[in-house]
Amino acid sequence: MRIKVCSLTQMDQLQALDEAGVEFVGLMLYPKSPRFLGNLLSPDEVRRARWRTNKVGVFVNPTYEEVMRSVDAYGLHMVQLHGDETPKFCERISEQLETIKAFRVAPDDNVEYRVRNYSGACDLFLFDTAGQNYGGTGRKFDWDVLSKVQFSKPFILSGGIGPEDVENVRKFAQGPAGENMFAIDVNSKFEVRPGLKDLDLLKPFIEAVHTI
Repeated sequence: MRIKVCSLTQMDQLQALDEAGVEFVGLMLYPKSPRFLGNLLSPDEVRRARWRTNKVGVFVNPTYEEVMRSVDAYGLHMVQLHGDETPKFCERISEQLETIKAFRVAPDDNVEYRVRNYSGACDLFLFDTAGQNYGGTGRKFDWDVLSKVQFSKPFILSGGIGPEDVENVRKFAQGPAGENMFAIDVNSKFEVRPGLKDLDLLKPFIEAVHTI
């Protein structure tokens, strides 16, 4: 199973995760997030890094120009749109590079209805837990709702996944929705503070997830 580690803010941690074989790292480019990359890392330094891992820029309701400037500045491989972006906007971005559209899932959501207009507008879906704000909540949603969906796209599973969830992920991957699960996304459950990961906790988890 592939893994995406989101909201990294330190170069040494990005390097360590690349060496650990992490397939995707998320760079938070939403200014209102406590994990906003901002001036914490030089765009030039990130762009010039020679990593195997894919750099994913995470945005919330950006303009097209904002996205493209960041793609060039940081050398992004992919874009994750985590706000209320329209299918038309997602499609415009996906014409330039691979695009993930995130959906925040509430208990009463009809997931299949919500994603229906985005099937041709992005490359991957990501499902996270709904909260009051656009950022993650650190909580899980009911993964069973995804088992009832006929997906036209592979998806990334996110939302409160922690070190104790290896077997839960394994079980879900073997279930009805597992065929379409492309990767998992982790963040706050492995943090010392926003943007700083506990690598001693994260590295064994990465190794275990890669066996799924």
